[in-house]
Amino acid sequence: MKKDLSRLDPTKKVFNLFEEFKAFAFKGNVIDLAVGVIIGGAFGKIVDALVKSIIMPLVACVMPGEQSYAEWSFTLNGSKVPYGQFLAEMVNFVIVAFAIFIFIVKFLGWIMASKKQEAAAPPPPTKDQELLTEIRDLLKTR
Repeated sequence: MKKDLSRLDPTKKVFNLFEEFKAFAFKGNVIDLAVGVIIGGAFGKIVDALVKSIIMPLVACVMPGEQSYAEWSFTLNGSKVPYGQFLAEMVNFVIVAFAIFIFIVKFLGWIMASKKQEAAAPPPPTKDQELLTEIRDLLKTR
């Protein structure tokens, strides 16, 4: 028994792997996803700056005490538990989650609703269907 060595050609396997990767990587969906991740990261930084620079300092003005929100803490059994930074991260999360909700549910929901309405409209009848309808109507009148 002699094995077919042409199937083991590594250059063909590498070339085939490269072609598969190129087909995957340069599809529109992958590029759109990459753009979405980059924009999402930038949006996250903007929201983080908003929370840390504007919202939490305003909350600190309302709260009693002279320290900034980053130093807010309480003592439990002799251990200091800082909660200010955690509170800021929670506010950050709520803002990002709300923005995503608005975009996905409201903005894309409008798009999806219009697509569903388009899909719900029946397609126009074909010639065969029109002829069958005429025959049916003629038979009903007899």
